[in-house]
Amino acid sequence: MSRGMLETIVPEPAFTSAATTLDPRLTLETPLVLQSGEALAPVTVAYQTYGALNADRSNCVLVCHALTMDQYVSGAHPVTGKPGWWSDLVGPGKAIDTERFFVVCANVLGGCMGSTGPKELNPASGRPWGLKFPVITIRDMVQVQVKLLNHLGVDKLFCVIGGSMGAMQVLEWASRYPERVFAAVPIAGSYRHSAQNIAFHEVGRQAIMADPEWRHGAYLEENKIPRRGLAVARMAAHITYMSEAALHQKFGRRFQDRDAPTYGFDADFQVESYLRHQGSTFVDRFDANSYLYITRAMDYFDLAAENGGVLANAFAGTPVRFCLISFSSDWLFPTSESRAIAHALNAVAANVSFVEIESDKGHDAFLLDEPEFHQTLQGFIDGAATIRGLPRRGSHTP
Repeated sequence: MSRGMLETIVPEPAFTSAATTLDPRLTLETPLVLQSGEALAPVTVAYQTYGALNADRSNCVLVCHALTMDQYVSGAHPVTGKPGWWSDLVGPGKAIDTERFFVVCANVLGGCMGSTGPKELNPASGRPWGLKFPVITIRDMVQVQVKLLNHLGVDKLFCVIGGSMGAMQVLEWASRYPERVFAAVPIAGSYRHSAQNIAFHEVGRQAIMADPEWRHGAYLEENKIPRRGLAVARMAAHITYMSEAALHQKFGRRFQDRDAPTYGFDADFQVESYLRHQGSTFVDRFDANSYLYITRAMDYFDLAAENGGVLANAFAGTPVRFCLISFSSDWLFPTSESRAIAHALNAVAANVSFVEIESDKGHDAFLLDEPEFHQTLQGFIDGAATIRGLPRRGSHTP
C-alpha cells in the first residue's frame, strides 16, 4: 500500500530530553474514530524499525510494547542511555533476528514518547491536551498500528508479538485482523483485565491525582510535574511485576547501608530503597497523564465481553498460528489466564501451542534473561518461518 495523501512523515525528537536520536513519525490528518465514538485528529505515531523489509514484504514482525515501555525495543535508548527493553531478544542473530526480519515497534496512542497523547498539544487550544484528551482503548492503539503498517506497505504480518499490555494488543490484532496476521505470540497476558489488576491501577491513578502538583491534569501548563504521585504509582505497580520469591532472593530483610534499624521512616531496608529508586527514575521518562490513560485502556480490555461473553467467538475461523507463553510465578497475569485463551482457541480448532515457563521472576520474566523462554520463542519463530517460506536462520537471504 502506498502512503495516503493525508499522511506525512514528520521526524522530531522522541521526547523532551537531551536525546539526539530522531524518530520517524507518521501523522494522520484524517480523523481517527475511537472506540468511545469520539474522533481524534491529527494523530501522530512515533515508531522505530529494525532490519529490512524483504522483496515480497512477508518478513515483518510487529512488536507491541507493555505499559511503561516504548518503541525503543533494541539498541540504546535515547533518553535513558540503557539498552532497549528487549535487546536480549531483538537484534542480529537473536530470536527476533533483525538480519532476517523487518521489526516494527510503535509508541502506543496515548503514550509519551512522540505519539499523540495527553502531553502533546491540542490543536484546538494550542495547549497540552491534559484531561481533555479522549479516553482510549487497546482497540484504538491497534487501529493506529494498522494505519502505520499500511503506510509501510505491510499487508500481512509474519508475526505480532508482545508481553503484558503488548499481549492484549496481540490478541486484538488476531481477533480483529486475522487475515493480516500469520502468527501471534501473546506473552504473560490475558484476554481481559481482572478486578485485582483494575484495583492496582486505581491505586496508582489515585496516587497521581492526589499529588498537589497534578493540578487536575493541567500540570504541564503550570510547568509542574506530579513527581511524588507518579513515583508512588510506579512503586505500587513494580511490586506486582515481581514474585515474592524474587523479592526475597534479591533483598530479603537486608538493611540498606546500615547494620541496624534507625527506628524512623528512612529507607532502612534494601527493598524500600529499590522501590524509591524505581519511582524516582520513572518520573524522568514517563508522563503522569499518559499513565492514567494507558492504565485505563488496559482496564477496559475484555475480548470475551465484546464477543457475547464467549471468548472463543473472538477467534472463530481464525487462520492465525498462536503461541501462548506464561510464567509460573506471574501473579499479575497468571497462567490460568493464558490457559483460558488456549481453551477458547481449541474450541474453534485454532492452531495453538501453549507453554508455561518455570520461573521465579514473576511477571517481569518476559523482560529478563530466561533461557527456556528464549528457546521456546526461537523454536516457534523458526517453525513458523519455515511454514511461511522464509529463509532459514543464518541464511539472511533477502
